[in-house]
Amino acid sequence: METRAKIRYARIAPLKVRRVIPLIKGKRAGEALIHLGFLPQSGSKIIAKILKSAMANAEQKKVADPESMKISNVLVDHGPTMKRMMPRAMGRADVIRKRTSHITVILEE
Repeated sequence: METRAKIRYARIAPLKVRRVIPLIKGKRAGEALIHLGFLPQSGSKIIAKILKSAMANAEQKKVADPESMKISNVLVDHGPTMKRMMPRAMGRADVIRKRTSHITVILEE
């Protein structure tokens, strides 16, 4: 049995989150939480939050012990990009792209 947790429209670029995924994929959920706590990347905080949510979902469903469940997959997709303008010299403007992500964590026994 698998459980999953999603966060949509997370205000972080997908590339920043994807750097963290290979470090935790295939590990037990409790072990991965410990590793995420020591990583300096900003994506690790968001993935830790979603992983805790997936563990809580597993506990709610009474599927298995959430600590011993394995991370089978983590999906990161592009969300919508917010575009902002920044004034520059001589009447020009630069576009600032504020990217968002949709992140899904899947746990299985």
